Amino acid sequence: MPERGDEQFLVVRLGSLGDIVHTLPAVAALRDAYPGARLGWIVERKWATILEANPELDEVIPLDRGSWRAVASRVRQLRAARYTCAIDFQGLYKSAILAFLSGAGRRIGFDSGSAREGGATIFYTQRVSSPDAHIVEQNLGLAEACGARRGACRFPLRIPEEAEVEVDRRLAASGLAEFFVVSPGGGWRSKCWPPERHGELCRELERRHGWRAVVNHGPGERKLADAVCCAAAPALPVVLSTDLPQLMALVKRAKCVVAGDTGPLHLAAALGTPVIGLYGPTDPKRNGPYPTADIVVRNASPAETTYKRGNAYSPAMLSIIVEQVTSAVERRLGLAR
Repeated sequence: MPERGDEQFLVVRLGSLGDIVHTLPAVAALRDAYPGARLGWIVERKWATILEANPELDEVIPLDRGSWRAVASRVRQLRAARYTCAIDFQGLYKSAILAFLSGAGRRIGFDSGSAREGGATIFYTQRVSSPDAHIVEQNLGLAEACGARRGACRFPLRIPEEAEVEVDRRLAASGLAEFFVVSPGGGWRSKCWPPERHGELCRELERRHGWRAVVNHGPGERKLADAVCCAAAPALPVVLSTDLPQLMALVKRAKCVVAGDTGPLHLAAALGTPVIGLYGPTDPKRNGPYPTADIVVRNASPAETTYKRGNAYSPAMLSIIVEQVTSAVERRLGLAR
């Protein structure tokens, strides 16, 4: 293995938000083990801003996947950088091929039983068996294969000052002091809780505790946020659309965040904000809030743990009632009756 000051690591984790957050402790462990090493991360451009202020990284390489010319340009950039070790935390053909094309002589990833696409492992020089554990622990296993040691888990995130200032301005303009955040969207509808129930939760927490809700939404989710507000009446949630740095600033200031197994939930947990995770088809033992001080509300049976990307609300999510979530919020904040 090269000397610790000579190692050049390339992290390959293209998306999504929650998966990027769950890779951060492994990157921190690499930095702790190799303080003098060069450490770069290739990531889809839409997620790059969450990494650009990361104190552990020397380079963030944004990737535009829609253009072959842009991909070819990035590959040339990677090869010119002469990375000695590429670590694929994604386990897909696209990520494994990027690791291979980077020119790194050492390429580490999950073995065929652990990678999301088993055939992708042909592009690795070293394959790591992943235990049945949280994805953060699995990612730390890849870092250990590179020589890192598993210590205190940390999420190196830094919120840009301009994002903090803008969020403070918008919160003040809305008259918000004590507030909580609900995030009703998500990549798969089968992982989501219906907006009507989010709205009822907003109404109940405002009635009980006087907290107003901030409804966060991503691109294309404004109608969903409006449906939450309509269902919350007569409570008055505030709808805020944010970029990623502003989302960090927003959830950092919240009393708590309520969301399904989605990026905003994992980002809030990483920033130390209390979270209540609403889970159905995904297993919180693998994908839950990390660390484990937070509360997960889940009624799903083992047979309903499918990871199926459904376009309709799943029975497991529909089984979660508002009183369960209200109670979980109060327990997490030490207000249980």
